[in-house]
Amino acid sequence: MMLDFEKYHGNGNDFIIINNMDGVVSLLKKDIQHLCHRHFGIGADGLMLLEPDENADFKMLYYNSDGLLSTMCGNGGRCIAAFAFSHGYAGNKMKFNAVDGMHKAYIIASEPGGSLFDVSLGMSNVEKIIENENSYFLDTGSPHHVEFVKCAEEIEVFSKGKEIRNSSQYQPGGTNVDFVQIDTNTLYVRTYERGVEEETLSCGTGVIASALAAYLETGIKKWRIKTRGGNFSVDFKGDSLPFTEIWLRGPAKMVFKGGIEL
Repeated sequence: MMLDFEKYHGNGNDFIIINNMDGVVSLLKKDIQHLCHRHFGIGADGLMLLEPDENADFKMLYYNSDGLLSTMCGNGGRCIAAFAFSHGYAGNKMKFNAVDGMHKAYIIASEPGGSLFDVSLGMSNVEKIIENENSYFLDTGSPHHVEFVKCAEEIEVFSKGKEIRNSSQYQPGGTNVDFVQIDTNTLYVRTYERGVEEETLSCGTGVIASALAAYLETGIKKWRIKTRGGNFSVDFKGDSLPFTEIWLRGPAKMVFKGGIEL
């Protein structure tokens, strides 16, 4: 079977996107693992199917590179919004269904030629946060352990993130792990993602979790948020729980398109 695809990234968090609006694509776990493999396949942190939804412009079906259906992906949501807009399935203001419910997205700007987009994505409300010593645990569509560190660049993200991700307190599902450095008006965020089982260049739900935790830590809402893959902004309402109208803004870029024999 020949699969047509497009490759997108949101600040280095990269995805394979397949148009399945006609419902003919059916992928097995091993197929998704192969397609996401960086040596034997296309290579990506995750794979998404764009599918029809009777109550929205489309449905987002998201898989991590381990081949398993996953929780919400903020960068993936921004990328699939750009994909749907570029293919005419949605206007610059859209609504789509995902694993955690309905989301709104706005294409704020797009580059002539349609490869680079500025996308703002509405995320689920956050109604519960568990505060631990020097860390927070919260669900921003995906579960996140947020830990504050003096220097994010010096953290062994893979080894320490893997240890926390698999620790007994987060079993059986595990968690994503964010290491956050606070510096004046800037947050530096590095993330170990479950399902990818590596550090990714950025994580949208992790950036949101970091911004909310930093607000609880400092009382400051507005941050410049830097990841290894690029910069984000996060806006939200609420001086205490629940936090509502959470918006994640950043670039989404189509890097190439092609076909692959499966």
